[in-house]
Amino acid sequence: MKSINLQRTESLLMELIPMALSTLADTRINSLPITGVNCKNGKYDAIVYFDGSDYNKEEVKSIIATLNKANGRIKSDVLASTGWYKCPNFKFELDTSLDKSKHIEDLFAKIKKDKMKSDKE
Repeated sequence: MKSINLQRTESLLMELIPMALSTLADTRINSLPITGVNCKNGKYDAIVYFDGSDYNKEEVKSIIATLNKANGRIKSDVLASTGWYKCPNFKFELDTSLDKSKHIEDLFAKIKKDKMKSDKE
């Protein structure tokens, strides 16, 4: 279970990272939806998840590369906003949980449809 301080840090980063991204020049990442932040113990590393469902695999790789290049700028914006001494190193990853939940919902819909069809017979 995560500590309250770590959860508070993740919540703050969820607000600050999109604000930092909005200041960048690349239009693909200006309004990139951040879906989650997972800080490791000690706030040294943080995995930042984003929704890339509108992009194909090549575009997602390009977006991750661009985000990695902008990592220093994002960290400096977060440090300026928080007054922290040290900011976590960000690792950006595509959030696949939305696709998984949609797949599960589709499976439930199919089961319901099959059950209704078998009940009619």
